[in-house]
Amino acid sequence: MGTRVRFEPQGIEIEIKHAVSLLDAARRAGVSVRTRCGGKAGCLMCKVNVDGEERVLTPPSSPEQRKLGVVSTQGLRLACQVRVSGQEGLITVTVPEDPLKALVRRQLAERHNDDSLW
Repeated sequence: MGTRVRFEPQGIEIEIKHAVSLLDAARRAGVSVRTRCGGKAGCLMCKVNVDGEERVLTPPSSPEQRKLGVVSTQGLRLACQVRVSGQEGLITVTVPEDPLKALVRRQLAERHNDDSLW
């Protein structure tokens, strides 16, 4: 048995049996995590909130600590830097909504609620 990783708000859960980055685990699960730097901790686009058994995760790397600072103690991690060990355990990863998708969703909701268009 490996590490169970649950991705929210998608509600997708996968099992990881060998050490991989959280970004790779998300890709295997079909969950989109934004990134631009190719996993070099340069763009900060892959920030996710991680909750659960920390023993199944690698501690923050030096680049991750430099980029996140104090925030890294609040459950926020860089998906490209943190690795899931594959040991038995459970973590929940909350992936923030893509800002562009969020904007489009809000605008569509506003137009849907605007009676003057009809």
